[in-house]
Amino acid sequence: MNQLIAQVEQWSINKGLDNAESSKQFLKVVEEVGEVAAALARNDKDALRDGIGDVIVTMIILAQQNDMDLHECLNTAYDEIKGRTGKIVDGVFVKSSDLKE
Repeated sequence: MNQLIAQVEQWSINKGLDNAESSKQFLKVVEEVGEVAAALARNDKDALRDGIGDVIVTMIILAQQNDMDLHECLNTAYDEIKGRTGKIVDGVFVKSSDLKE
């Protein structure tokens, strides 16, 4: 995984994306997320696999543009959720603090 991330970062540098405007990159993230939604709606596993990969690529570049890396962002998010409690409601995990019981 580390090698793939490094390859994406190098590709980004080669294309000049590493110094591009982050807000524009985020629009690419949203575009790719939309493709994931379309793949789910069509039950298209190949398009889903590609879409998830594209989301990760765009997020790697977004992190890079902000002097961060994917590992740092993922570690931060995991540290926040690792002790989280909650339950599944209608197929979605809802953290305890958001449950209305």
